[in-house]
Amino acid sequence: MKHLTKSLLGATTAMLLAMPAMAETTVRIAYENNPGEPADMVMNHWKDLVAEASDGDVVLELYPSSQLGAKKDVIEQAMLGVNVITIADVGFLTDYDPDLGILFGPFLTDDAESLFKIYESDWFKQKEAALQEQGIHIVIKNYLYGTRQLLATKKVETPEDLQGMKIRTPNNIMQIRAIEAMGGTPTPMALGDVYPALTQGVIDGVENPLPVLYGQKLHEQAKELSMISYLQNTSLWLGGQAYFDTLDPEVIEMLHETGHQAGIYSQEVAAAQDEKILEEMTAAGVTVTYPDTAPFKEKAMAVYGMFPEWSDGLYDQIQAQLAE
Repeated sequence: MKHLTKSLLGATTAMLLAMPAMAETTVRIAYENNPGEPADMVMNHWKDLVAEASDGDVVLELYPSSQLGAKKDVIEQAMLGVNVITIADVGFLTDYDPDLGILFGPFLTDDAESLFKIYESDWFKQKEAALQEQGIHIVIKNYLYGTRQLLATKKVETPEDLQGMKIRTPNNIMQIRAIEAMGGTPTPMALGDVYPALTQGVIDGVENPLPVLYGQKLHEQAKELSMISYLQNTSLWLGGQAYFDTLDPEVIEMLHETGHQAGIYSQEVAAAQDEKILEEMTAAGVTVTYPDTAPFKEKAMAVYGMFPEWSDGLYDQIQAQLAE
């Protein structure tokens, strides 16, 4: 019997040694963007950074193209403790802290670098701590998604041209209000639904950074690009605090450190992409218009008076920080 037990133990040990090592931690990364878009490039870079920093003990599984559902659904999964991290603009977090919406306000700044400084300020760190208490864990806060432009089925040179046009927006109140203030009719929908919506005439246009517009092939259905540059789109990558509470503190620290490196890479990618994509879109038959943005900005400023729930003097406070 003792001999049999030894044999079984030896066989079991041999089997375990022969099996491939399993990762101790697997984190799913969900996003709406397609493979090859900047978001996907940055996430693949982050995946490599995490693999190297953890010696393979932590694995990021990437789920592009809305494979795990629309952004709101994935955030809800994260809040329930699922091992998922996803991209979200601060506009999506206004239900948890209304003040955060201002960081996604139209024409707030044309300088993304100054905006990133706010994300490192004491003001934002207090907001971040409050979000954790509500179940949200921010992993990356220096991610540059890009400058949001307008691609439509007709030329837009003035706010008046937007009248009657149905413009797809993400389902967050800041962008809905911004498009409305500038004269358009906001039509919230998931990014993955935009191409067929343009094809069927459900919408007349869509706003997003150039790499997203091009990566989603939306220029195949809408040939008028208006460079209104109405929003410096910084983004957050976040998960649920319930899940992060299950992780080793060293793993959390590693995810934050490598995530910051990925954020720096996102800024480099964004800077390199726009000029190249403009050339490719033009070659594909897109007409590029550079309107005077002042009338759009003048209309959009109305947004900052639409949120009585914001802290008193919030706009002036943020503008002062941007000017530092």
